Amino acid sequence: MAWALKLPLTDEVIESGLVQDFDASLSGIGQELGAGAYSMSDVLALPIFKQEESNLPPDNENKILPFQYVLCAATSPAIKLHDETLTYLNQGQSYEIRMLDNRKIGELPEITGKMVKSIIRVVFHDRRLQYTEHQQLEGWRWNRPGDRILDLDIPMSVGIIDPRANPTQLNTVEFLWDPSKRTSVFIQVHCISTEFTMRKHGGEKGVPFRIQIDTFKENESSEYTEHLHSASCQVKVFKPKGADRKQKTDREKMEKRAPQEKEKYQSSYETTILTECSPWPEITYVNNSPSPAFNSTHNSFPVAEGNGSPNHQPEPVIQVTDVSHTGLFLKLGHLLPAATPQEAQQWLHRNRFSPFCRLFTNFSGADLLKLTREDVIQICGPADGIRLFNALKGRVVRPRLTIYVCQESPQSRDQQQQLKQENGDASVSTFFIYHAIYLEDLTSVELTEKIAQLFNISPRQINQIFKQGPTGIHVLVSDEMIQNFQDEVCFILDTMKDDSNDGYHIILK
Repeated sequence: MAWALKLPLTDEVIESGLVQDFDASLSGIGQELGAGAYSMSDVLALPIFKQEESNLPPDNENKILPFQYVLCAATSPAIKLHDETLTYLNQGQSYEIRMLDNRKIGELPEITGKMVKSIIRVVFHDRRLQYTEHQQLEGWRWNRPGDRILDLDIPMSVGIIDPRANPTQLNTVEFLWDPSKRTSVFIQVHCISTEFTMRKHGGEKGVPFRIQIDTFKENESSEYTEHLHSASCQVKVFKPKGADRKQKTDREKMEKRAPQEKEKYQSSYETTILTECSPWPEITYVNNSPSPAFNSTHNSFPVAEGNGSPNHQPEPVIQVTDVSHTGLFLKLGHLLPAATPQEAQQWLHRNRFSPFCRLFTNFSGADLLKLTREDVIQICGPADGIRLFNALKGRVVRPRLTIYVCQESPQSRDQQQQLKQENGDASVSTFFIYHAIYLEDLTSVELTEKIAQLFNISPRQINQIFKQGPTGIHVLVSDEMIQNFQDEVCFILDTMKDDSNDGYHIILK
């Protein structure tokens, strides 16, 4: 009986406590979000409303961030509730990023009225590609000479000061800005997600990127090195208009889903809020160039030198000391065990393996040739690994036709005539050195070019090529005649000056 009388009292106390707790929880809503106004979609996209993994310490979960960056591009509707948002961008299109001051009154007074520096990067989202970022970017530089991965659209940007782009860091831009003033920076991403996929044919799935912003304040030496805040978002970049088509496709797919299925996916927001993340680590590049700092005496970065051709791109990892010796390994087209690490680097570049040069910096020809098929695939991935293994182990393809030629000189003719007279034997001949000419197209044009290359003259200096026929007649060499040459046939080349110009006629004897 006593237990029955106490039950209503206990329920009343519990109910009263719950109401007080609920009222207390409501009283704090809106007070910690700063003075600025937020749309509901922006508020829902804040990190404190998202149940996603974070590398930040637990005590930072409810911390109000000093800055907020908003990318003016819609998020995809085909992302599940607890996954990170994904935003589609068009290659080369200018997108606005709003730089917002989110500090409370009295917070970080040391930057009030002063500039801060922000660095914007386009980096890889996948951990596997992050480990080989330098190799991936060097490969992109080789395939797209003179281009940048990330650019600032300076005419459209507002409030940025002293914008800079280091020519050695294609994926990075930086600038100064005043948090107390309106600041919007417009960026352009020139690479597309499918340029970094393993397979280079149609239908491949593009890799995601991250747009990350790191903000710094001045230290005592007036250098912007003290970290304040970092945030990033996940994006994919498509060819022009491709992002719009992808967004439309995702929206149509979601419309076809059942209502209970739609509840498992996020709504598409008109803007993308960059979420707080760890600072991007400083990268030590091959040339060990220091990270640029802003100060009163620092000038803007110079324009990249060179003519934009892949053959003229600076490659600090290659230091050729003996050009004549190195040429042996390049002309042969295949790598020899005796090749030095520098010659191995040359071979990798010539065979389109530039993205992996840094991985094989200290590998000699013998080291590379000792790698097994499984080793190369594990290092370079399936597609490039198989291609590299085949290039290392592949045999030289036999040419369609091989002929041997020797240039006859007046001295050799006189010497041969003298030997014939002294010995009375027509079979006596002098010693000739022959050169091999390998033909693939089996045309007279190809033969002309190979003969000109052999004797270091221009093909234009060779007017006609004749073959000495029966009774000493001169027969014009045609494509059909070359196609009927016997393999490994020998010829002595005789030259005859053309009286009409400075050219020569070549006679095959």
